[in-house]
Amino acid sequence: MPVVSHDMLIKVACAIGGEDAAKIIEVLSQNDEMTEDEIVSKTGIKLNDARKMLYKLYEHSIVGLRRVRSKDTGWFTFYWRIQLDQVEGFIIGQKKRILEKLEKRLEYENSHSFYYCYTPGCKRLSFEEATEYLFRCPKCNKPLSYYDNSKIIESIRKKIEKIKSELNE
Repeated sequence: MPVVSHDMLIKVACAIGGEDAAKIIEVLSQNDEMTEDEIVSKTGIKLNDARKMLYKLYEHSIVGLRRVRSKDTGWFTFYWRIQLDQVEGFIIGQKKRILEKLEKRLEYENSHSFYYCYTPGCKRLSFEEATEYLFRCPKCNKPLSYYDNSKIIESIRKKIEKIKSELNE
């Protein structure tokens, strides 16, 4: 996988914590290390919100920290930094989770027949569910017809192939 671009870093931050996380990553990416106070002054995010977001990013190893104890007060100052090497691992982990879910969904789609009333807002039902409702839609009561899910299966297969090829890069 290539080195993580700035745009990808911002997208990862947004996925983890939304706009505030993106603002924090934006200012951290312009500095080696920053204190919480420096981050707050450059982003305008409230201190407690910034701390929550930093710890959320820290839980995913996107940012790291260094603690320094003040000799005068005994209080710790936290210096935060981006851990680019960990961002790639986060992205790979997310792709693997998505791949696993897609493979389960593909297995489900392949092993079931579906029925649908073709009314917008109603959902398709598996054969087992359709028999429970005597092949009538539980929402609108229209008769259920066989639903060809081959396009869904093909779409899932393509997504699986794409993710597998990205993971092998």
